[in-house]
Amino acid sequence: MTDQIITELNVPLTMKDGTVLRANIYRPAGEGSWPVLLTRLPYGKDVPHVLLGFHGVIRAVQKGYVVILQDTRGRFSSDGGWDPIVTSAHEAGDTEETIDWAAKLPYSSGRVGMFGSSYYAFTQWAGIERKAKALKAAAPAFSWSDPFDGLIFRGGALELGFLSYWQMGMYLDTLPALYSAEHELAAARKRLISDIDQLKTEIEALPLKDFAPFRRNRVAPSILELIKRGMDRKYTDHLSLKGKYHTFTTPVLNIAGWYDIFLAGTIENFLHMRENGATPEARQSRLIIGPWQHLDHSHQSGEKNFGLAAHSASLDLDGIHLRWFDHFVKGIDTGMTNEAPIKLFVMGENVWRDENEWPLARTRFTPYYLHSGGQANTLHGDGTLSAAPPDAEAPDHFVYDPLHPVPTKGGAIMMPPDFTSGAHDQRDIEKREDVLVYTSPVLEEDTEVTGPVTVRLWAVSSAADTDFVARLIDVHPDGSAYNLTDGIIRARFRNSSKGEKPSLIEPGKAYLYEIDLWSTSNVFKKGHRIRLDITSSSFPRWDRNLNNGLDIGNGRKEDARTARQTILHDRDHPSAIILPVIPGK
Repeated sequence: MTDQIITELNVPLTMKDGTVLRANIYRPAGEGSWPVLLTRLPYGKDVPHVLLGFHGVIRAVQKGYVVILQDTRGRFSSDGGWDPIVTSAHEAGDTEETIDWAAKLPYSSGRVGMFGSSYYAFTQWAGIERKAKALKAAAPAFSWSDPFDGLIFRGGALELGFLSYWQMGMYLDTLPALYSAEHELAAARKRLISDIDQLKTEIEALPLKDFAPFRRNRVAPSILELIKRGMDRKYTDHLSLKGKYHTFTTPVLNIAGWYDIFLAGTIENFLHMRENGATPEARQSRLIIGPWQHLDHSHQSGEKNFGLAAHSASLDLDGIHLRWFDHFVKGIDTGMTNEAPIKLFVMGENVWRDENEWPLARTRFTPYYLHSGGQANTLHGDGTLSAAPPDAEAPDHFVYDPLHPVPTKGGAIMMPPDFTSGAHDQRDIEKREDVLVYTSPVLEEDTEVTGPVTVRLWAVSSAADTDFVARLIDVHPDGSAYNLTDGIIRARFRNSSKGEKPSLIEPGKAYLYEIDLWSTSNVFKKGHRIRLDITSSSFPRWDRNLNNGLDIGNGRKEDARTARQTILHDRDHPSAIILPVIPGK
């Protein structure tokens, strides 16, 4: 244990292409060599908000690590330009070169670990993909797997709320590189700040291909190019881990949140590393899931308090990181590989639990079927949910107007401050006629739902293309209805998971849609009810489908069409939500 720390600020590293990146280095005082813990982040190395927190950095140095925080290309003190798609293509090479440099520092032992969340989880995967020899372990938190499943698109719909808000905020720091004249810079900064403040209304502008806040602020040209290209995987392949895991040799500690925008990706990363990692060490990868929001490890998620045990400090997440690095970077047997590979927080019971596999081996995937007398609109309608299959039942109808969409309220989002993430009471949303509500009877015993959740929805639309949104909700005895997880499917992409090309639907024809609601872990307590909401929008989280069959980004307000949506739930069309029920003890 060391009590003295040497700090070096803005240490330069020149990349092969001549770009200079700068890092802060914290290391033990005195002679010796120590392993390195590295993070490469775009949010400012001088601000103590990295995953371990500044307290964690000091703790790591005291335990005998060199800690390096580097600004990524084009960010803060590092040179180069910034653009989310273009710049991110450099991260693999930049990370590999930085790892090699860190391993050769005179006070380095030559062994490197990486840590960090979100974008700086991505920089870790970039290093893993390059198979940097000195990289012995990583701990990516809140990380995506497939950019078309939560980062850029979800179910074929654009993650508009996240992309617009995140990208506009990122450019506040890079405007000086775009405007040389002081008066132009001041005007640009004022304009961008105003647009961010007004994003709640600005985001309603159409067409998306001419998204005004981006164009007038010279922000993220690659995002506009992405909207133009649509779901072009070649354009974003460097952001994807799909099909690459079998080449990865580094063990990975994955950290996720039930209300995180990258929940599905983090789980996918864990599963593929456990099953397909290229080395025995890689197949020792682990997973922790808390009731957390993106970049937030607290016990408060939206309007729900899950108890102090849910807080990462109670779990000692910093200590878990250090045990992980001690094991694989220092080579000290900490016993971690003998423990269960999954630690998850069960909401409702509000307890941590260790598990050995995902989905849990004891899961009973149970369909809860939609029922009604044809009047399931609003929470006051006659929609019900039960394990009994439907027989002859009247369908439900609603009209989806893309110019008056259902607003986003909570969930796994990262959006403007007007839209907070996490668990929120959905009753205001459920008063709308364009929301169908199906609710189970009052539960006579606790019912645990832990694992992946899917909705199989039989639907008819009057449009050639449209969206369907599904949301799982825990209804409390007082009537409050808190969202757990949700998902969307764009009709033309209904079979993309099967490898089929997008195709429009035939108006008036029934189709089966599978909506991936990702995963959750929640005990619906005795006296509660299980609820499923069905609608066609959650705006501005996802871009609105204008129901006209045009490609994304091309529709104007005058091109928008209303769609009459019909939800079938009868013997031949048994619409249901498939819940991963965990049997009681």
